[in-house]
Amino acid sequence: MRKTLVVLVVIWTSSAWGWWPPGHGILTRAALLSLPEEMPAFFRQGRRTAVSAAFEPDVLRGTKIPARSTHIRRSDAPEHYINLERFRGQEIPAGRYEYIQLCSEMGIQPNHAGFLPFALAEWTERLAAAFAMHRRWPDNDLVKLRCLTFAGYLGHYSQDACQPLHLTVDHHGRTQPDGTVVPASIHLRVDGMIQFLKLSPEELAKRQEIRALKNLMPAILEQIESGSALVDTLYNMHSGFPDLVEVPGASYTDLDPAWRNVPEVEHFITIRAREATRFTAALYLTAWRISEKMALPDWLDLDKTDVN
Repeated sequence: MRKTLVVLVVIWTSSAWGWWPPGHGILTRAALLSLPEEMPAFFRQGRRTAVSAAFEPDVLRGTKIPARSTHIRRSDAPEHYINLERFRGQEIPAGRYEYIQLCSEMGIQPNHAGFLPFALAEWTERLAAAFAMHRRWPDNDLVKLRCLTFAGYLGHYSQDACQPLHLTVDHHGRTQPDGTVVPASIHLRVDGMIQFLKLSPEELAKRQEIRALKNLMPAILEQIESGSALVDTLYNMHSGFPDLVEVPGASYTDLDPAWRNVPEVEHFITIRAREATRFTAALYLTAWRISEKMALPDWLDLDKTDVN
């Protein structure tokens, strides 16, 4: 694990991420392992490509470049969260631009509200289109690569949706009357737990019942609402999470290896990891089912396209 930590140091120096990169890797592998056999064999066995792609949504946001406020930082950050409290019970529209209109009507800055449901729906449909291409050109390796790459992106966002602190305005702590935020490090401490507990993809994949979503956006919003309901539970156990510690000679933090196991915390994280596994796999299966009836453009013919 430590070797992976060094490679991904630039990602871990911010508290704005979802599960730390190895955690996304564990969950993506678990989702692929839990898939039913109706899914293509190349996809179920493509964990290296999918896991690598699952890191990608955080890579550019975490890489040190001359101008911190870059286009990708500004545009992609809100894809990872939604702050449901800002809408005061108002129904979330099914489309991204209708959602932006609702934000305008309610005086909410859209990037402060977040776009996570739409990232999930749109990446599911991108994966479905890639699967449709695979159905037509099953031996095309570039199409297989596209499927696995899109799966990595989708997996990243679906796993973020199962981390309750991505679903609340209190994502980095709760602001007190004196302006302090308590506990200030909670997001990082929660994010690091999947690999800290050494959760196994094989164990997370066991006894999973993977079903395709019947109605994509309503199911996504239901998942987000159920995760949002766990925010208070998480905050109530915050003192049981391990502390952050600086890693000597490196520019990232880790979780305290001297932490004494708190069963309540381990149970909570394990259940969330299993749910992230199930939800990710369900979106993969949903994309596969959608692709069966998806009509590709008439002009698209990979047999006649020169890509050399």
